[in-house]
Amino acid sequence: MRGKTMSSRFRLVLRTSLGFAALGIGSSVCGAGVVALLLLLQGLPSEVGDSGWILGVTAAGIVALSLVVGTLWTAWLQRRTAVWFVFGRPPTKAEAARALRLPVDMGIVSGTLWLIGTIVLGSLARVLGSWMDALGMALVIGLGGLTTVGLTYLAAEWVARPVMTIALKVTPPKGSLKVTVRTRVIVTWSLASGVPFLGVLLVATPPDLGQGDHVASLIMLSVIGLGVGAIGTGLLAKAVATPLHRLRVALDEIARGNKDIVVDVDDSSEIGLLQTSVNDLAAGLREQERMRDLFGRHVGDEVARHALEYGASLSGDVREVTALFVDVVDSTALASRTPPEDLVTMLNRFFTSVVNAVGARGGLLNKFQGDAALCVFGAPTRLADAPTAALSAARAIRDAVQATGELDLGIGVASGRVFAGQLGTSSRFEYTVIGDAVNEAARLTEHAKSAGGRILASEAVLKAALESERAHWEPYAELELRGRQEPTHAWEASALSPE
Repeated sequence: MRGKTMSSRFRLVLRTSLGFAALGIGSSVCGAGVVALLLLLQGLPSEVGDSGWILGVTAAGIVALSLVVGTLWTAWLQRRTAVWFVFGRPPTKAEAARALRLPVDMGIVSGTLWLIGTIVLGSLARVLGSWMDALGMALVIGLGGLTTVGLTYLAAEWVARPVMTIALKVTPPKGSLKVTVRTRVIVTWSLASGVPFLGVLLVATPPDLGQGDHVASLIMLSVIGLGVGAIGTGLLAKAVATPLHRLRVALDEIARGNKDIVVDVDDSSEIGLLQTSVNDLAAGLREQERMRDLFGRHVGDEVARHALEYGASLSGDVREVTALFVDVVDSTALASRTPPEDLVTMLNRFFTSVVNAVGARGGLLNKFQGDAALCVFGAPTRLADAPTAALSAARAIRDAVQATGELDLGIGVASGRVFAGQLGTSSRFEYTVIGDAVNEAARLTEHAKSAGGRILASEAVLKAALESERAHWEPYAELELRGRQEPTHAWEASALSPE
């Protein structure tokens, strides 16, 4: 597998290298051909006489030498990039920065070679002809060089895209950008309008450069402007529109709720900043979702939604709720004879039954208290029939735990007005319910541990429940609950819940 991966990387490096070589050779040959044609059309240089062959041979030699030097120079610039790319190791910051400079370096290579050719041929034209010949030749070659450099830069960005994608993972775009969309737009404008129009002005305005047919030169310049402008605009559109399309697709996915989105950062301009921002947005949403899920697992989804809605404030209200308290019978003796890991396993199965039964009926498991749990129906989410839901949940919990045969438990259910909200300090608080109904449910749980059905509920709960639920209950006794002055008329659940 590693060999196949390295082989694919090598092929990609080879394809990129050949792309750079083809780009350099093709742009130079095409640029030189266009310049030669314009010089012929303008009749430049006009005063060299029989010495014109010297200029021709010199120009051909410069082109050939430039191809060799440009190819070797480009290969030398790519040498370190190819090494880390082929072997699949992440580049160092210096190597990444060097890889990101490849399009600029390609432009520098092309510009340097064209500048040398302009100086040499312009100087030779002055020796063989006149100052006007030298000026005309230098201007034509210079304009051809500018066009070639611009096309080379735009095309090199496209060719180097696979390498730049990896390099940008090490040195992502930051506030101070060396390459901007404005730079590309200016280069494209120069190719499509600036250089061709400047050439038109030089041909059409005095002093006349050369003795050739100006009409043919103007037509040639117009054709060059149209062709080069189309190519430059196409490269610019591809460099801008393609990543923007990917960004739009990614944002659409995020809007649909898919937060597992990662956009390849393959641009060092403002577009790269935008790609990085979208990735940061998706990562932030994933982290927010993870924290919300973790928060919900600790305090319950309803409490999490309440906290997100009302914020970190010590707030709450008084409302009518039904409290359900469940506790394991003789837990001290159970802990003394059961290994801790086995006890935790049994308690986790027990609490799973509690969570499932309470959650299925719209209740909230407010807190775990060792081997006990407090559940609330009616807060923070209001329920249409909290008493019926609590009584049904109590029977479901008992039946599920009895089916395993691992634990014995007591359950108490009571209704009343309580404070439901966030309690504590501004730096540390929790959602809880406080009131007589909670205390009454806890005290009923103590008595329920000795009841046959193991569930006791106050008469207030039974009176508020539906008739279909009351059919599963029967009067138990009038109890004096610890801490309460008024006696509680308790009801007991049937020993077995009907199918």
